[in-house]
Amino acid sequence: MDYSITGGKKLAGNVDTNISKNASVALLAASLLNRGMTTLKRMPRIEEVKRLIEVLESVGVSVVWDTDTGDMTIQPPEKFDLENINREAAEKTRSIALFIAPLAHAMKEFVLPKPGGCRLGSRTLTAHIDAFKALGIEITDTDSGDFHISVSEPRAREVVMYEASDTGTESILMAAAKLPGTTTIRFASANYMVQDLCVFLEQCGVRIEGIGTATLIVHGVEEIDKDAVGHPSEDPIESMFFISLAVTTDSALTIRRAPIDFLELELLTLGKMGVKYERGDAYTAENGRTRLADIEIKNGSRLVALDEKIASRPYPGINIDNLPFFVPIATQARGRTLIHDWVYENRAVYYMEMKKFGADMVLADPHRVFIEGPTQLHAADIEAPPALRPATILLIGMLAAEGESTLRNVYPINRGYENLHERLGKLGAEIEVVEG
Repeated sequence: MDYSITGGKKLAGNVDTNISKNASVALLAASLLNRGMTTLKRMPRIEEVKRLIEVLESVGVSVVWDTDTGDMTIQPPEKFDLENINREAAEKTRSIALFIAPLAHAMKEFVLPKPGGCRLGSRTLTAHIDAFKALGIEITDTDSGDFHISVSEPRAREVVMYEASDTGTESILMAAAKLPGTTTIRFASANYMVQDLCVFLEQCGVRIEGIGTATLIVHGVEEIDKDAVGHPSEDPIESMFFISLAVTTDSALTIRRAPIDFLELELLTLGKMGVKYERGDAYTAENGRTRLADIEIKNGSRLVALDEKIASRPYPGINIDNLPFFVPIATQARGRTLIHDWVYENRAVYYMEMKKFGADMVLADPHRVFIEGPTQLHAADIEAPPALRPATILLIGMLAAEGESTLRNVYPINRGYENLHERLGKLGAEIEVVEG
């Protein structure tokens, strides 16, 4: 699928933030902990979720997805059939790593394909492997390049994470959930998808102290067998996409149902850059915990570059997945902006594709990009990079650029965004889907 875009147009209107990709895949994996029926509400119809469903069904899990409501019911089998696992689907997503802990509660030994997903350089599972080992779960490589997982003497204990990894923390949470006793996770991620997982595990009867902090205390249970309902909450990264789109195109947009606690530093930074916006009163998401707010981005802002660099930090800092959205904004800000993407080895390299629109950018090293602005962007024909967030910032660039652009092979965008071209069209964007 390609996008054909006529850019340079002002957008206007309201857009609702959809349910989070990262929270959805975490809850989908966590449903395997439950011997009973799990219902996940309003699951996003995105490629990442579809790949995981293909994997689940191939190993014997019953998945029923209501096409009208988005609600999904999951019923694990008495015994997982990993011999027939859908390898093609598994190898397309990094989220397959989240299946390790639930399967380790059901099987003493098994093999799982290594995760794929966005190609952002070396992304080890060290944070998972070290912490799993402390709990009695050993992960090694097979000769064929898969993961071999073996379980011996699983036990609850204190775990110190090698890094505040989102998926690493989720994995250890799921491992600890069914280890009777108390597991303390230190240097844990407190990010939105981790908090959503904690809320769901509590629905399953697992008591967790410290939700939203870097220390989680998990009181595990022997078994989970109940009718459970999970509410993955709205996606702050999607909210940030539309915020960046509004600012870069100098459009007036209202982003509704934005998870405000996970956007506060982003908004503070944008305010310092001259972005004019109003934030509505907070209200509660359907999971009963996440705070949402409507954010109105106004047009006519006079953007300026910041003296200090813009970089991500663990929550409550700027989210690592929100950092790329400052790149197109910086092309329209007066002065020189430094974007420091210190986590991923290759992602800053993908940012340089913005030069094809005429952006004035210098790659200092694989992690740092200097952007000089403001720049009048022009149309271009570009292949989408094999990474979700870099692909979406190119889409923003095309919508801001005068003329007709083509973004080819937009599968990376469809991994994380549902019907994005249709939603953009309702805001006034001229975007056509061209099937390959």
